Amino acid sequence: MTEKYTLADMQKEVDDYIQQFKTGYFTPLAQLARLTEETGELAREVNHYYGEKQKKSSEAPSTVKEELGDILFVTLIMANSLDIDLTEVFEKNMEKFNQRDHHRFVRKDEEKA
Repeated sequence: MTEKYTLADMQKEVDDYIQQFKTGYFTPLAQLARLTEETGELAREVNHYYGEKQKKSSEAPSTVKEELGDILFVTLIMANSLDIDLTEVFEKNMEKFNQRDHHRFVRKDEEKA
């Protein structure tokens, strides 16, 4: 059976990983640079798999899934270093989206006019 992680579990595991190194957490600006780099790598993979630009045969294989994982990891690191509880952030964001965007898109359960 595959173990399921909560955001809190993920933040704790990432913190345990980072705490084993003398360097610890990088500065927020360095983390943002890394997140930007990973976002660029995700964009490249999406372009290769879903866009018109094919990979060169000399390029190392990577996947959208891997790049999303890298972005998640860097996001967890940044949240930890800034003492941000991502579970709390997620809950507030979902509340915001559910209220703000409730009528923004046609819902599947609405009858078509």
